[in-house]
Amino acid sequence: MVKQKRTPSEHGAGKKYLSKKILDYMALHEGETVDYKAIARALGIRDKSTQLLIGATLQELADRGVLHMVAHGRYMHAATADYIEVDVRLNRRGDAVATLDDGREVFIPAEKALHALDGDTVRIATYSSRRRYSALEGEVLSIVKRGRLIYAGVIQMSRDAAFFVPDNRRIPVDFFIPMEELHGARQGDKVVVEFLSWPMNAKSPIASVRDVLGKNGDNNAEMNAILTEFELPYVYPEEVTLEAERLDGAISDTDRAERRDFTAVPTMTIDPDTAKDFDDAISFQRLQDGLYEVGVHIADVTHYVKPGSIIDAEAYNRATSVYLVDRTVPMLPERLCNGICSLRPNEEKLTFSVVFNLDEQGNVAGQWVGRTIIKSAARFTYDQAQSAIEGEEFPLSEPIRVLSGIAQAIRKRRFENGAVDFVSEEVKFRLDGSGKPLEVIPQVNNESHQLIEEFMLLANRTVAEMFGVPRDGKEPRPFVYRVHDRPDEQKLAQFLNVMAVVGHPFQGDSENISSKQFSDLVRAVRGEKTQPLIDFLAVRSMAKAVYTTKNIGHYGLAFKYYTHFTSPIRRYPDMMVHRLLSELLAGLPPANRGALEERCVHSSEMERLAADAERASIKYKQVEYMAQFIGQQFEGIISGVKDFGFYVEIDSNKCEGMVRLNDLTDGYYDYIEEEFSLVGGRPRRRLTVGDTVTIQVVKADLENKFLDFHLVAHQGKPIESREGRYGENPRDSRPRGRKG
Repeated sequence: MVKQKRTPSEHGAGKKYLSKKILDYMALHEGETVDYKAIARALGIRDKSTQLLIGATLQELADRGVLHMVAHGRYMHAATADYIEVDVRLNRRGDAVATLDDGREVFIPAEKALHALDGDTVRIATYSSRRRYSALEGEVLSIVKRGRLIYAGVIQMSRDAAFFVPDNRRIPVDFFIPMEELHGARQGDKVVVEFLSWPMNAKSPIASVRDVLGKNGDNNAEMNAILTEFELPYVYPEEVTLEAERLDGAISDTDRAERRDFTAVPTMTIDPDTAKDFDDAISFQRLQDGLYEVGVHIADVTHYVKPGSIIDAEAYNRATSVYLVDRTVPMLPERLCNGICSLRPNEEKLTFSVVFNLDEQGNVAGQWVGRTIIKSAARFTYDQAQSAIEGEEFPLSEPIRVLSGIAQAIRKRRFENGAVDFVSEEVKFRLDGSGKPLEVIPQVNNESHQLIEEFMLLANRTVAEMFGVPRDGKEPRPFVYRVHDRPDEQKLAQFLNVMAVVGHPFQGDSENISSKQFSDLVRAVRGEKTQPLIDFLAVRSMAKAVYTTKNIGHYGLAFKYYTHFTSPIRRYPDMMVHRLLSELLAGLPPANRGALEERCVHSSEMERLAADAERASIKYKQVEYMAQFIGQQFEGIISGVKDFGFYVEIDSNKCEGMVRLNDLTDGYYDYIEEEFSLVGGRPRRRLTVGDTVTIQVVKADLENKFLDFHLVAHQGKPIESREGRYGENPRDSRPRGRKG
């Protein structure tokens, strides 16, 4: 006769027996959360009464403090439980990662993410991970706050249901749209939705359509979707526009009496050919003793936009104008940015000015700061100004040449003093009437651009010094600085290691490397084969510039004091600086530092979002442009290396795409992270940032804003195709690279 195994209840087991079995199980599964069902399965218990007894025992252990109830019906051993509130980032599979205050990362698998979405603030329990790529693992216990409620994407209809597919690739789930929440949206429409809820027993979140942007793929719809994705507005409030229309743009007798008159001084603007908001102008006249008077005149926006007004509130909320490929989304209403405040030619305008007396070498013999009236005599494009610099004759061409000479002297001295000379190339697009890109044109930073750049830098630094430099032993007034911190220590160490490898070792103290020492290293490889790699590592090591009341200087510019004063039409911090400067000149009390700092933090965040949106619009148009070249070959350089492939930037148009590792046809590659290289193939080769390559365009994925390339040649040598799976390792058949 076969002896049957009896269940704990048949043994007459009670809570004492179950308590021991539960704690034994949890000791073997340290850090995991359990419910009564998991314990019942482990103990082979099927009868309902004992399962209910397990639940009661778990609760009793929690009441005694032996266990913690981390969510309804789920428990963790008190000795291993650690609860933290964090923000999470998701991948396309739904796995989440949270970064703790000490820099450690917590991996949260999708099945333990509890309906969390990218950017949510959640409460998690952490425990030791058995995964080789993460020391900590976690489980979401509750959603504290949704990171966002508004999303852009596409409507997909079925017979009796509607779904929303988010553009954001970090949202791994489609949203369910009740029919009554479609609000006119149809199949294939690009829409903006509002997240409503995600019931615990539902597979999808529930959302409501807020706006129909147009058909998927329509240029206007796609650009507005990009703005939405970065939580930026794409329409201007009507009440703010109407308020701007009521402003009086006339210059009064009082204005004239309180300002210095520059209307008779030769003045000009130099801007991109598509610009409409001219917020800076330069005046020029010769003085005695070989000096020149150079005025940097900035639109006096705060004369019209008063604190507490709805125009000011909207400008603060936006904090910056956003420049997409095909449009400018202004910070201010159009009547102000393109009308009243814009320094258009042959119109008298109110300005805030920094006026210098300079010699030919750009040495400042004297300066004056105050409110002015100007009348621009001409509006030049950068190309027109460059023609003047190169010798073409037309009205004001001679002042442009003199100003360029002074600017070059200032620029030379600035780099000698330690400013970091980053090489970066921007692009602009020539579009047809529907927004389709016809041409991608790399931009050149020539002398005309540098003329404006140097005088704006000089004005910004001068205003910052008025506040930052201690005077008469007094503490400086609270002010809005533009600061740039020292390089990231870990990334700086990688940069210096590579510099040593390429023959330019750093001999000083790496912990206290000055901007001049850093700049000298970057400039040492100009023209060498390794320049692209060094430029990449130099930019990568840099901190991001931000606005703050806490001055630490500007590392990249090598300025002890710096601010943004010269673009108040498009940057709110410049408006803040104008107001602070007005208060200083009028002898008013200092501003509140805490209130300024709060606005600095907001402005820095909005600047980051605007820059991300601009990059996304550029990427979208690059992919759209390259779609016509599927199957064609281009020359380029490797611009980045990852463990799953490498990025290539095409020489002729700066469009960037990826060669995926599992598409390489000449063998297996190892990823050498510290050398930014992939090593392998047959014959063996090293693929490194800066290497020249020939690629073939394989795919232009507009939905994900991504280009796929196939590697044809490396450093002029063709890539030979091998049999077998692309990128396959003959030792273990893994399709991806390994970290070396």
